[in-house]
Amino acid sequence: MKVLVVGGGGREHAICWKLAQSPKVTELYCAPGNGGIAQVAKCVPIKATDVDGMVQWARENAMDFVMVAPDDPLALGMVDALEAAGIPAFGPRASAAIIEASKAFSKELMKKYHIPTAKYETFTDLDKALAYIQEQGAPIVVKADGLALGKGVVVAATVEEASQAAREMMEDKKFGESGSTVVIEECMVGPEVTVLAFCDGEHLAPMLSSQDHKRAYDGNQGPNTGGMGAFCPSPKYTPEIAERCMKEIFLPTVAALKAEGRPFKGVIYFGLMLTKDGPRVVEYNARFGDPETQPILSMLDTDLLDIFQACVNGTLDQVDIRWKPGAACCLVLASGGYPVKYQSGYPISGLTEAEALGATVFHAGTKKADSGEVLTAGGRVLGVTATGATLEEAIAAAYAAAKPISFQDMHFRTDIGKV
Repeated sequence: MKVLVVGGGGREHAICWKLAQSPKVTELYCAPGNGGIAQVAKCVPIKATDVDGMVQWARENAMDFVMVAPDDPLALGMVDALEAAGIPAFGPRASAAIIEASKAFSKELMKKYHIPTAKYETFTDLDKALAYIQEQGAPIVVKADGLALGKGVVVAATVEEASQAAREMMEDKKFGESGSTVVIEECMVGPEVTVLAFCDGEHLAPMLSSQDHKRAYDGNQGPNTGGMGAFCPSPKYTPEIAERCMKEIFLPTVAALKAEGRPFKGVIYFGLMLTKDGPRVVEYNARFGDPETQPILSMLDTDLLDIFQACVNGTLDQVDIRWKPGAACCLVLASGGYPVKYQSGYPISGLTEAEALGATVFHAGTKKADSGEVLTAGGRVLGVTATGATLEEAIAAAYAAAKPISFQDMHFRTDIGKV
């Protein structure tokens, strides 16, 4: 089968790496791809958001299957367009991808179908938002309604910080139109856990639980990023909690989307807070998370293409999805200054030495120079991923493998899986 993966980050590298292991995949392509993806797939220079260009290329090159990974093309309806062209595609249609594209929509859905989440209000008027913040006090959470590269959420410790966040989103247009509407919600307390789940519109198959580290610096300090590292499974996600989540959150969400005429096929990302009153939804995403995908797919023991096809065909309940024992950890190596201002184009050394230590180095923001040298080309540059019999072993292996790698101004957290 000829398979195309849409995207060009660390998550897409992990997806391509896993699909390349399938005996059914005879040709693998990735658009636009990156310097690391080029090792396992042929990269095609088409922007991930170019819906028409992607569909045209897939049709002209007779793709048998397309996997759309990032949030933007899903929200733009790339899966709808591929299906209309007669090409089987993995990922939700735009009508279902709205659970990520609009936080206001997802909160209304949860309220309507009694899915546990934080108390909230939605605002399009800045003065009303500021008055609500004053009235509620802090800590409080301010979220841009639309897509903002994982950076549109501010957990404010003070009323002043929350007010500033609302002004930046609504008045200064920090995230463009994504911040014209804001959701302001209570600050939930407890461990945060992510559960990704395959879904075929009717059936749902959760993957291993994971924990992401969003803050830029050690001790969960600094600004929110797209994620500085992740591990799986989470020791905090017990079988009892898993049972509650399935009954109170996962299945009701799938049923709610179906009832709304928006059946969800693809991967639902459940961001969960394990509060003293039970698990609650922090957010939904309509796709694989990054960097959670890297450790999770490292633990998958089933052909990923089989799972993707079952989600598209509505036969997910017939697939035996198996996971390896043990744990996995992904450590993100980032450009100095990320997530704010950073420089790119620096040579990366030590990649071969890192992989020789048994880790898999997934490329997120890299490009290949004409000389063949791998250069930095983004904020999050690499995801050094290792497995182990225990979580401690996996963490130690990821840090050991990261040691030989270097590029100018490289920075990373030293406490992934330890806080």
